[in-house]
Amino acid sequence: MTFVRIGGVPHHVVAEGSGPVCVLSAGLGMSWFDWDPVVPHLAPYRTVVRFDRPGHGLSAPAAVPPTAAGEADRIAAVLDALGHRGPAVVVGHSIAGFHAEAFARLHPDRTAGLVLVDSSVEEDPRPARTTAPARALGAVLAAAGLPAALGPTVRDLAVRSGTVRRGAPGPDPALVRRVYRTSRVLRGTLLENARYGAVAAELLALREDRPLPPGLPVTVLAAPDGSARWERRQRALARRLGARYETAEPSGHLVMRDRPDTVARAVLDVRSRQEGAVDARGDVRSGQEGA
Repeated sequence: MTFVRIGGVPHHVVAEGSGPVCVLSAGLGMSWFDWDPVVPHLAPYRTVVRFDRPGHGLSAPAAVPPTAAGEADRIAAVLDALGHRGPAVVVGHSIAGFHAEAFARLHPDRTAGLVLVDSSVEEDPRPARTTAPARALGAVLAAAGLPAALGPTVRDLAVRSGTVRRGAPGPDPALVRRVYRTSRVLRGTLLENARYGAVAAELLALREDRPLPPGLPVTVLAAPDGSARWERRQRALARRLGARYETAEPSGHLVMRDRPDTVARAVLDVRSRQEGAVDARGDVRSGQEGA
């Protein structure tokens, strides 16, 4: 296993495959191994980079609360640490969709494409004033021994509620226990959740000040799972970003587990869309945000 130090915090990273780089960032409380079903579809064609944010997976606890800009810079720092300084396709699932979009806006020269996998959407975020309640709750639950007693069970229930496939092979149970029996992951999840509204609000501000690179291939890959309201919100996100909209069906929120082939296809399709974006005159065609 590989660890790189970013901002003084050891981060667990995994890189495999060869070719153009793509970065996979998982949702709240998830770990690098949640992308396992996608990697075999990508590694023959791409260098696949996965990492655990602070307090997630095997990474150390966060030194500071998360921000949209901080998470965008974290992705850049992970790539730097691995020696990948060229453009990369950035894939963000759920709350990490905020981070991936922020990366594209703040590091446009390093972004080859953007794939948002059932991304979080907030039209009118309400930031919490403080993270103190989340920190206090984490301390109480840790002192009560809940992570060691129930962490893997809670993780299993969350996965079951977020998927429609039953009986699909999952990660090594020993790894799940190693990760989810720790208070570190509980505290990291609570802290990131407490900052959810603030990160969403920061991203809305970035949309006003930092446009996406012209011609950037963007895909919103949604899992409506029968929710008309969720599908409307995901379609609105795609229109806002000038993105292509796709659905992963049948799939729950954990699209990378239910439809790994669909996620991989969205990533691999970025290059063909880049090549197809130049018309006969050599001009670049791009979607208009807000269209």
